[in-house]
Amino acid sequence: MPPVDLNLLIALDALLTERSVTIAARRLGLSASAMSRTLARLRVATGDPLLVQAGRSLVPTPYAEAIAARVHTLTGDTRAVLSPAQQDFDPATLCRGFTIRANEGFLTLFAASLVAALTNEAPHVRLRFTPKPAKDAEPLRDGRIDLEIGTTGASAPEMRSRLIARDQFVGVASAGHPLFDAPITPERYAAFGHVVASRRGSVTGPVDHALHALGLTRQVVAVVPGFPDAITIAARTDLIALVPQSLVAALAPDAGLRSFALPVATPELAISVMWHPRLDADPAHRWMRGTVIETCRRAAR
Repeated sequence: MPPVDLNLLIALDALLTERSVTIAARRLGLSASAMSRTLARLRVATGDPLLVQAGRSLVPTPYAEAIAARVHTLTGDTRAVLSPAQQDFDPATLCRGFTIRANEGFLTLFAASLVAALTNEAPHVRLRFTPKPAKDAEPLRDGRIDLEIGTTGASAPEMRSRLIARDQFVGVASAGHPLFDAPITPERYAAFGHVVASRRGSVTGPVDHALHALGLTRQVVAVVPGFPDAITIAARTDLIALVPQSLVAALAPDAGLRSFALPVATPELAISVMWHPRLDADPAHRWMRGTVIETCRRAAR
């Protein structure tokens, strides 16, 4: 088997990430001319141009786009394998910050428990919770966030994920809402006004698809960023909100709301923890995500 220069893999990852010979060279501590020669070697090795000129910038070829995620994962795995093993990790001495991306509903349910669990073992750890404006894998790839928690699957093929809880949508309305005066049918449910929670501002969701199959359409009066906002509005108006069942137990009783099973079927919600595979072998991250998974599973029971 011919020898393989792993430095080429590291250089390829830098080039595909930065899409600039100069910036990739700076990132690896090389000269621009040395990086240009490395790109030439990579083109010979792969049989593909990889990056081609487009005006003043470089753009990846279809082949380069297809292998970019794999190259990034392989590079991270290679660094992890060739790094010194740390067998004596002690969270009590850990001094590090972790950034966790999650939506407002998750923070309402789990943030307090997570802060208590993590800082109890690691008093010098700092947690930063950041919102989820979009389903974007780049912050996980480039290290801006350490962990993502959400109700969808991994945001990119290479991401690792673990299921922490299952949930389902239910309807909530003020306790005296006329919806409760008769059996809740799809027709009666759709006939009232609704408030929708969507961080992207979308008006429709899974319940609308089920209603459309019956020839029905909801009247959406308001769209808000998060489920807690929808619960607050439902409590103070005659609008109906669609929220995860777990949030009802946490917020609805104090808001004077009554929950009900939806008159149409909607998909189950699977809440997962996601991270980039380059952090698999990192002892601090392994401890942090393990604590997050266990704490959330325990709180969800």
